[in-house]
Amino acid sequence: KIGTLGLAILAKHFGIPFYVAAPYSTFDPSIPTGKQIPIEQRHADEVLRFRECQSAPRNVQAWNPAFDVTPAELIGAFITDRGIIRPPFSEQIQKRSFKT
Repeated sequence: KIGTLGLAILAKHFGIPFYVAAPYSTFDPSIPTGKQIPIEQRHADEVLRFRECQSAPRNVQAWNPAFDVTPAELIGAFITDRGIIRPPFSEQIQKRSFKT
């Protein structure tokens, strides 16, 4: 869930196509872009502690999102159970949402 954005940025930098494999149920046609997706913030202790041991300096704050959002311009295509979705993504996702 975390790390896709970083991998997509690296792929673009090195000229490597970046594809996402995901079930079609992952897509929400009612949301126009990833900017509208609420991102759950996980408890900071998940990254500041390991079991019962402090693993980071005290008084350090942590940002611990449950997932990241990868901008569409970094993605070459989505590979789904309903086929491959290529840009323009919104249009293709809408078309497939009406298929059974």
